Amino acid sequence: MYRILYESLEKWHFSDVRKPLVLFGARQVGKTWLLKEFGRKVYAKTAFISFDRDKAARQLMQTENSAEKLLRGLSAITGIDITPHDTLVILDEIQDCPVALTRLKVFAEDAPDIHVAACGSLHGIALHEGVSYPVGKVDELYLYPMTFGEFLRANGKDQMEELLKQNEWSIINAISDEYIDLLRQYYYVGGMPAAVKAYVDGRGLNAVRSEQKLILRDYDRDFSKHAPARVVPRIRMVWQSIVSQLAKENKKFIFGALRKGARASDFEEAIQWLTDAGIVYRINRVTSVQMPLKFYEDRDAFKLFIIDVGLMGAMADVPASQIMVGDNIFKEFKGAFTEVYVYSQLATTQIPVSYHTVEQSRIELDFVIQLSDNVYPVEVKAEENVKSKSMKVFIETNPNLKGLRLSMKGYENQPWLENIPLYAFREYLEQKYHD
Repeated sequence: MYRILYESLEKWHFSDVRKPLVLFGARQVGKTWLLKEFGRKVYAKTAFISFDRDKAARQLMQTENSAEKLLRGLSAITGIDITPHDTLVILDEIQDCPVALTRLKVFAEDAPDIHVAACGSLHGIALHEGVSYPVGKVDELYLYPMTFGEFLRANGKDQMEELLKQNEWSIINAISDEYIDLLRQYYYVGGMPAAVKAYVDGRGLNAVRSEQKLILRDYDRDFSKHAPARVVPRIRMVWQSIVSQLAKENKKFIFGALRKGARASDFEEAIQWLTDAGIVYRINRVTSVQMPLKFYEDRDAFKLFIIDVGLMGAMADVPASQIMVGDNIFKEFKGAFTEVYVYSQLATTQIPVSYHTVEQSRIELDFVIQLSDNVYPVEVKAEENVKSKSMKVFIETNPNLKGLRLSMKGYENQPWLENIPLYAFREYLEQKYHD
């Protein structure tokens, strides 16, 4: 399956200042598959080590700290002659051998011609106590669930994805019904590769939901395996509350919804663990819509989003008929599903994102994004009915800004507002952000 990050791996391969690579990402987003596919296509040889299964490799990392001995041992374990430039060394499930992270510094300093890529669950890497992370000695990339564009490609809709990248609005608008239908499918399937593969292979919607449920069970097991025992119950409380909190009209995270009298200090560590694990996204409120957004963050007010809209549907046990038939999803669950979809796509672009509300007023901006030239208030509408006073009032009081509306309407550019179809906004904004 096509993954956008593949192009970044190619740049890493050809870089003159290449360092060992750490590929971050939540469990089950496709890190191992992508590195293996990259090795198969680009390198003559791939030496693959999985630390969760290979005791000898774990012992090697723990006992040796010279590049020469490490490479000799890895060659013996894998049966692959590891040679400069033409071999990709993949160190998988590195969270099961945390000392291997520190060994990346050895490869960077003493074996720069050996191409080494490490990956594993983000929580196992970032949160392991007592491990020295090789700051400045590694390159880093982050893999997310598959975007809607990648989903199009997986379903053989390459030309439709290319139209989005080229912003061919006249053609896009002409075939908007097909895009909307595919977006409904994406709302159910989501972007977790196992679920997408089940769908593309024609195994049926029940198989898709089974894959999603399996991923959710894996996440739950990881809470006990990787998080401090004292924090696990609170992690589960936060995790299990996210769907119901997103279903509210005001999607600000409320600690009182977890238990009576709950305070922020009781759950800060649990929320941080989930966000570090990559399975929950957090966006903070900004008190003012100005550049740079970071200056105006209010960290006491925030929203939490699940990383994937398909997983959200599985957590809420929403049946396929409510998502894929007609426009039910856009009526019954429009706020929650649409915002999770929008933010999951924005996360892959690295665009800074916040949200904004004004006390004692009806003004609420679903998102605020910072592009290269300015900040933009963003309004999310799940349907073609885009009537809303909030954005209009905000722009009238802030005439120096231009709003962005994401909806099911076709592309339209007005002096005060730009309407971008929900199925097209990611490619458009990414291009604008990197201009």
